[in-house]
Amino acid sequence: MTDLDSMIPNTLAYPILTVLTFLPIVGGLLLMLVPSSSHRLIRTSALGMTLLTFLLSLPLFTSFDKSTWMMQFTENRPWIEAWNINYSLGVDGISVLFVLLSTLVAILCVLISWTAIEQKVKEFHVAILIIEGAMIGVFCSLDLFLFYVFWEAMLIPMYLLIGIWGGPGRLYATIKFFLYTLVGSLLMLIGIITLYLKGGQTFSIPELMAQAPGFSVELQLTLWVAFFAAFAVKVPMFPVHTWLPDAHTEAPTAGSVILAAVLIKMGAYGFLRFSIPFFPGATQLMAVPMMALSVVAIVYGAVICYGQTDLKRLIAYSSVSHMGFVTLGIFALNTQGLEGGILQMLNHGVVTGGLFLMVGAVYERTHSREIAYYGGMARSLPVYAVFFMVLTLSAIGFPTTNGFIGEFLILLGGFARHKPLGVVAATGVILGAGYMLWLYRRVFFQETSENVSALQDLTGREIVAVLPMLIFVFWIGLYPNAFLGFMHASVEHLIAQVGQAEETLTLAQVLMGR
Repeated sequence: MTDLDSMIPNTLAYPILTVLTFLPIVGGLLLMLVPSSSHRLIRTSALGMTLLTFLLSLPLFTSFDKSTWMMQFTENRPWIEAWNINYSLGVDGISVLFVLLSTLVAILCVLISWTAIEQKVKEFHVAILIIEGAMIGVFCSLDLFLFYVFWEAMLIPMYLLIGIWGGPGRLYATIKFFLYTLVGSLLMLIGIITLYLKGGQTFSIPELMAQAPGFSVELQLTLWVAFFAAFAVKVPMFPVHTWLPDAHTEAPTAGSVILAAVLIKMGAYGFLRFSIPFFPGATQLMAVPMMALSVVAIVYGAVICYGQTDLKRLIAYSSVSHMGFVTLGIFALNTQGLEGGILQMLNHGVVTGGLFLMVGAVYERTHSREIAYYGGMARSLPVYAVFFMVLTLSAIGFPTTNGFIGEFLILLGGFARHKPLGVVAATGVILGAGYMLWLYRRVFFQETSENVSALQDLTGREIVAVLPMLIFVFWIGLYPNAFLGFMHASVEHLIAQVGQAEETLTLAQVLMGR
């Protein structure tokens, strides 16, 4: 199959993916021309830019053809011809969902930061807009070189968000975040260069999807590990997860929302876009070990949550557990597991992003994240309590919420692939319900703390920021096919690609040289 065989040209009258990628970046650069003292103009301009980007992304969904796995709305232009590097963009039924999530989250980050950020307001919103463009670029790139540029470009604004507007321990958190992600990315870069040399000197992702499965299983496994280094850190998988709690704890609310809702999804997206279709033989060899690591993350992350005293740190460790479900579903390598894993990526972005929005709203009032600081908030902040309860129920997988659908499909796929690991993973649901309900009881239903008795409930602006997350909780929970329909054709094609790998060696045989 050639590059063009798997790509449908853009049928819209304008290059929509280029517009979505570079509109916020250009907007951020233009925002630098606004006087630093004009805080209201800066915030309004940033909000307008994110709203415009979101509105322009809607044709992706209204015009998307759900019946095909092929890349749509594609753009392909020569870039660095000497190295056969092209400016190539496109989306399929998997990536299109995360473009929408990225454009939505950027709006909410501007809204929730409206009064929370008072220092270097212009620079903060420039960073938000640039990181939005980089996130969209990652999900749209169909050239490995271009993908790597956007992948690395996200590091800089996120580093600044944590390092400048973060908490007291921001320096340690930023250095740890930067080193973990940079080391993993450098190993991936080595894998990209090797793939370029072995794959006919092309960086085209569709072309490499057609060629890479023909590599020997030993080469596939080597390249698989190189890409795994970057994706596992970004997820983050156990045991390379330790940067996430520190980054979340010290990041401003907007930084935590972007990390939880979008950035850590890019690791799982990397497995779907590169590891599985590029190296199907290695993926089959590594499927059960990856499922085992996922189960460890599920149980470990949940157990650690019981010992947390910081609101943001507890939610951060819950992300380790929830993303373990995502990778469990992905490496089950069946329809239920893969669709459940992708849907759970979206679910986690909605729920955990919403929880960080809620924590940020109350932190702005109290400047404390300690769980012991709160108590009886259901009396003083009833709207806040209801919103938090909806997100809590979703986080524990309560029926009619989006979390239930995702976890059910993942466990179904996990049981079908490996029953013992599926059984252990199911205990994570029970553990998750335990720590989330304990958190809710402690914060909202115990004796009312003097610290919160006079707090103001959610403002109109904060309700507008959180409400989209609540809508998605019930939309996905009650009508999941609205989202599963986008990914079904792409998932079936992904499974077919893995199924073409006829390698039957065990991992031990490969490591021992057969």
